Amino acid sequence: MKIKHMLPGAFLVGSVIASGTTLAATPSASMLANTCAGCHGTNGSSVGPASPTIAGISPDYFVESMEAYRTGERPSTIMTRIAKGYTDEEIKLMADFFAKQPFVRQPQKYDAKKAQMGKSLHKKYCEKCHEDGGRSAEDDAGILAGQWAPYLGFMMDDFTSGRREMTKKMKKKVGELQAEHGDAGVEALVNYYASQAK
Repeated sequence: MKIKHMLPGAFLVGSVIASGTTLAATPSASMLANTCAGCHGTNGSSVGPASPTIAGISPDYFVESMEAYRTGERPSTIMTRIAKGYTDEEIKLMADFFAKQPFVRQPQKYDAKKAQMGKSLHKKYCEKCHEDGGRSAEDDAGILAGQWAPYLGFMMDDFTSGRREMTKKMKKKVGELQAEHGDAGVEALVNYYASQAK
């Protein structure tokens, strides 16, 4: 049988199969980010109150969070398994992608009186690390302003129960907050962050 024409692509594929070599390419940042959409929303803008919005967070914070999930240092129902499925390069690509997306704040219910108290508590206990009323995404500080209240409540419960380790500074400030205001202080802060829909 004579072969009159062979397409270059067919020759390449045949050569790869014959040599036992596989062609593997790193997926694009947007393709990787799409794998997060089921829980964290399109481009990281969550519409589910138990999952945080990850759009707009700093690349450092994203990478640190994924590493903490991988090692089990940060508790999670499913993120430990998910984080282990990505390479360091893929995590870095996703971190850069989400950092460039706008943080979309969804309107949500909150108690205005508690939010007012939370505003003053934020200034006293949290502003030094979570600047601009919790809107800053700098370095290792996650965005709090406009984050889903149920998620913030779960997160703070992990911190105060000891399931998730706090930084030295945070531990001191949360300790002072609880000593002076108890659980009402944490609840007020959650309401304050939830109140910031714009």
